[in-house]
Amino acid sequence: MAGLTASPAVLSDPPASQQFPPTIAIIIDDMGHNRYEGERLAQMDQPLTLAFLPYLRHTVPLAKLAYQQNKEIMLHAPMANTRNFGLGQGGLTPDMDEATLTRTLRRSLQSIPHVSGVNNHMGSLLTQQLRPMDWIMQELHRYPVYFVDSRTIASSIAGSVATAYQIPSLTRDVFLDHEQTEEFVDQQFKLLIKTAKENGTAIGIGHPHKVTVDYLAKHLPELDEQGIAIATISGIWAMRNGNQKMFAEGEKQAIRPAYARSN
Repeated sequence: MAGLTASPAVLSDPPASQQFPPTIAIIIDDMGHNRYEGERLAQMDQPLTLAFLPYLRHTVPLAKLAYQQNKEIMLHAPMANTRNFGLGQGGLTPDMDEATLTRTLRRSLQSIPHVSGVNNHMGSLLTQQLRPMDWIMQELHRYPVYFVDSRTIASSIAGSVATAYQIPSLTRDVFLDHEQTEEFVDQQFKLLIKTAKENGTAIGIGHPHKVTVDYLAKHLPELDEQGIAIATISGIWAMRNGNQKMFAEGEKQAIRPAYARSN
């Protein structure tokens, strides 16, 4: 008994990897551009998590369809990058003051139906900077949303700032398709499964490219026979946190939908 008293960890729950089969989550970024591939993703049987850019032509109807099909919906928040790629509407940049940045983020959140979480679109510049990330997480803390650090740069502090604000936070493990060939997607998908087998869970990010959607349509139905489960991001978070709820009832301020607003 003395050993148990000295080592409380002995009495804790077993790790998720012992309670559940290896489990992956797949986020599809850049939703809202491509209606056809977006509809294919929304209508897949598996519980994908779909991250929508704000104010695109197909964002609202696709997000509504995806939610009806039991997909989890995220805001894919455009953030400044080191290569000066354009951000489009809803972009968050280092030259914004606090009021402008938080208003832009809030309106982007309001523009996405059924939003449960946020991740960064690009962001290799902004996610390294404490002041704007602090403002972003102050705003996100108000709402019942989680944050996924896409880790577009290794020195990102986004996840650690989210954690400091007690926002449920996760980090991308594998990018699936930054090379758009079936061979590369297959290599990365197998790496995602390997990571899940080693760690219990793993998070992959892909995009609505035809090669990616074709690959997922073919291979996701095969996961069961491989002993691999697939979950939403909320599901992965629950597995990692003793199956507790992210937020208590009434703990956070509801996001007020305003789908047509862009500025």
